[in-house]
Amino acid sequence: MKIFDEENRELKQGEVGEIVIRGGVITRGYYNAPEETEKAMQGGWFHSGDLGYCEEEGYFFITDRKKDLIIRGGFNISPREVEEIIHTLSKVKEVAVIGVHDKSMREAVKAFVVLKEGESSSVKEIVDFCKDNLSSHKVPEFIYSFFALQKLGVIAVPFNTMYKGREIIHILNDCGAKAIIALSNFASLINEIKTDVASLEHVILTGERTLLFVHPESTISVQMVYESGFFESADQAYQKVGEILVETLKNFGVAAAWYKHRGSIRVNGRKIASFIISQVENLTVMNALCFLGKLKTDDFFKVIWVPAEIKDKILEPLTSVEEVTGAKLDKTEFKNTLGIEIEEGPLKRDELFAYEKQRALAHKT
Repeated sequence: MKIFDEENRELKQGEVGEIVIRGGVITRGYYNAPEETEKAMQGGWFHSGDLGYCEEEGYFFITDRKKDLIIRGGFNISPREVEEIIHTLSKVKEVAVIGVHDKSMREAVKAFVVLKEGESSSVKEIVDFCKDNLSSHKVPEFIYSFFALQKLGVIAVPFNTMYKGREIIHILNDCGAKAIIALSNFASLINEIKTDVASLEHVILTGERTLLFVHPESTISVQMVYESGFFESADQAYQKVGEILVETLKNFGVAAAWYKHRGSIRVNGRKIASFIISQVENLTVMNALCFLGKLKTDDFFKVIWVPAEIKDKILEPLTSVEEVTGAKLDKTEFKNTLGIEIEEGPLKRDELFAYEKQRALAHKT
């Protein structure tokens, strides 16, 4: 095991880089995936994707995942480093930092902060603290402080926690949470577990630069898994799925539905469906979230405090099939109308493994 930099040069003890491995028991590559194999196997070393360092006694410590790095204007930013700095504030109970798309800088840094009970703070106070303790390019551009939401029984779940799948049920039930804040790509998981969490009323999904407020009974989640080569590109996949969802909504009387861009179906300027496409080994997973019923968001909008200059960027205008057509939609009817034809066949070994990993996020084993 060694620590390499971006140029595949070995780093000194204590310096953070990617952990690389080689030896007789290390895989020779990914089955039927030459491009992924070429990326992972360089110069005879398997690049693990884990970032870490080696200390004087030869022990290796993992600090982050390489793919979690936020790339801002040519700088690589570790979310964990920013989280650790914000966490040194005595008022802070929990913090999660992620990267969001930015047209000019590629990515911007976004932080979600939960304060300790009884504490209060402002976004400006947290930003000023970051400016005093971080390099300028690492200072979060967007900080959402959820101290007021705590009064409503909300739990903010750190990114890595969600990978435990249905174990999140115990966390939610133990704290009696009425709402959960999670990343958009976990919509399918939340939709799957909601019946096992009696107190859960609202789901707050964090998108790129916006928040989606979702009531479990007002939404339907659809997941599709297909072989990565089925579409020529991610853009083609988004376009095709968008067209399918638009056609389905129009069949239910939402005549003005249209596909805006990656992952967004809108009606008269308001989002009515959202979907995300992600890669899992040799499979591609599409999670779609459609808003069927009226969404009650007023209480949440009142208690979230954000600076006025970015308020319009985080309040996502939403609508639903019920609001547009005046009719309540049956979820089974929606799924039947979606009418996606699938070609069944045995999964390859690596595809089966990848699918089971994805399935474990949302189903009991």
